Amino acid sequence: MGLNLVVLVKQVPDTQNITGNAMKEDGTVNRAALPAVFNPEDLYALEAALRIKDTIPGSKVSVVTMGPPPAVQVLKESLYRGADFVALVSDRRFAGADTLATSYALKCAVEKMGHYDIVFCGRQAIDGDTAQVGPQTAEKLGIDQITCVSVIEKVDEEKRELLVRRSIEGGFEMVKAKLPLLLTFTDEAYHPRPPSAIRMLSYKNVMAESTSQAFDESYMESESVLKRKNNLQLWDIEAIKADPEQCGLSGSPTKVKKIESVVLVSQEIKMVENTEEAVAKMVHELIADHTLG
Repeated sequence: MGLNLVVLVKQVPDTQNITGNAMKEDGTVNRAALPAVFNPEDLYALEAALRIKDTIPGSKVSVVTMGPPPAVQVLKESLYRGADFVALVSDRRFAGADTLATSYALKCAVEKMGHYDIVFCGRQAIDGDTAQVGPQTAEKLGIDQITCVSVIEKVDEEKRELLVRRSIEGGFEMVKAKLPLLLTFTDEAYHPRPPSAIRMLSYKNVMAESTSQAFDESYMESESVLKRKNNLQLWDIEAIKADPEQCGLSGSPTKVKKIESVVLVSQEIKMVENTEEAVAKMVHELIADHTLG
């Protein structure tokens, strides 16, 4: 029979290239000023789903992202790696969403797919670092969740349960849970597979027209272009049956005050002898001034 696996991914601004124009006056991220990348930990979540597909015949991997039309790039990359179905949740009314509004829209998108067994997410996105969207989506779906998963140890399709290893402070723990289930992944164990050359050739022209636009929140008039592409489903607010009041800025109580690029500069240098006693003394000093917890 196989399992229906849903992966939630995000195209994010490259936070290694923050500039003074990174935020708009309304407190939202100025995405047009920053290059966009596939959120790193989402790639580990995708790899975890693809490995289940590799081992359990009949399994299907569906990938969903919410964003403007150029966010289809992460969907193309997902297809290159082995995804079976991709969907872009895109509508002007989604613009400016915080984690609460984002998780609501993703919950509606997951429910639109019908039956699902496991929802996969990265632990957090590098543009917000809140680690809230995955857990909030699980809460809205009304399913159990396991966060900070490093590796799936066992999938029992017959019993409909998973055994996973998750990271905790000072070590790890083994957790068993019943499906349906939402998992968030760290970057500790899986190594994302490279894109398949054959699949890249198959999908190289998919949605090409929409990816040439700047990564902003204008939501260009590319809806008709996207709808013509069989490899991509474009879902707006009506398609996922979402309440507009719970989407975008209207559904987002969180406001960003400012974004800063913090550069750490050393003010003094202290030489430490290469002995156990000297290193131990230095560690105790760092603990005393709370540099180390």
